Amino acid sequence: MIRPRRTATAAALVLGAALVGVFGVALPASAHVSVNPKEATQGGYGRVAFRVPNESDTASTTKVEVNLPENAPVASVSTIAVPGWTVALEKRKVDPPLEVHGSQITEAVSKITWTASAGGEVKPEQFQEFGVSLGPLPEVDQLVFKVLQTYSDGNISRWIDEPVAAGAEEPEHPAPVLKLAKAAAPAAGGASPSVAAVSQADDDDDDEDSSAGVGLGIAGLVAGLAGLVLGGLAFARTRRPATPSDA
Repeated sequence: MIRPRRTATAAALVLGAALVGVFGVALPASAHVSVNPKEATQGGYGRVAFRVPNESDTASTTKVEVNLPENAPVASVSTIAVPGWTVALEKRKVDPPLEVHGSQITEAVSKITWTASAGGEVKPEQFQEFGVSLGPLPEVDQLVFKVLQTYSDGNISRWIDEPVAAGAEEPEHPAPVLKLAKAAAPAAGGASPSVAAVSQADDDDDDEDSSAGVGLGIAGLVAGLAGLVLGGLAFARTRRPATPSDA
C-alpha cells in the first residue's frame, strides 16, 4: 500500500479543523478515484469520467482497472481515447440477454483496463480522467464500480469498498458510485415534456391574441358611443331656435 504522507496529512487536518471552526466545512482526509458526474438517469445513455488522482510521492500510476457491476449489466460501453494510454475491454455472458432496440444482447462489458505507455503515466501530484459512454443504464438505484489502481513501484490501491448508509463514516477505500434517478414521467396525453411546453406556449399565445382582440373590440365600441354622443349634441345645437344673443 502507499505510505501515508504524514506531513501533508497533518497539514490537511489542521486546515480542515480551521475550516470547520470558521465555516463549518469538513474536508475529506484523502483523494480517491471518483466518477463524474455522480448522477444519471435510468434507461438513458450517460457519459462519465473516472477521475484518478496519484497519491504516491515517488511512484506513478501505470494501470487503471474499472470493474462494472455484475448485478446490473450495461449493453453498450465505449471509451474515449486518452493520449499515452491503451485500453482493453473484457466481456462476459449475460443471462437472461439484454434487450436493446429490439435486439438481444448476450454479452456485456465486465471490465475496462487502461495501461500507460512510456511517458503517459500519472505522476505524483497529478490526476487523469478516463471517459466512458454507457447505456442504456439499468433500472437500479446505483452502479458501483470497483477500481484497481496500479503504481510503478508495484503497489496497488484497491478502491473496492461498498457504499455505506447516509451518515455513516466513509470507508477507507470507497468504490466510485454512479447514482441513477428514475426517468421523468411523460406529460399528460402522452406528449413529451418539450411538446407539452410548446403546446402550452401556443395556448398562451392564443390567449394573448384573444385578450387583445377583446380589448380592441371594447375600445372600438367606446369610441363609437362617444361619436354618437358628440354627434347628438351637435345636432341638438343646430336645431335650437335662434335667440337675440345668437344674432
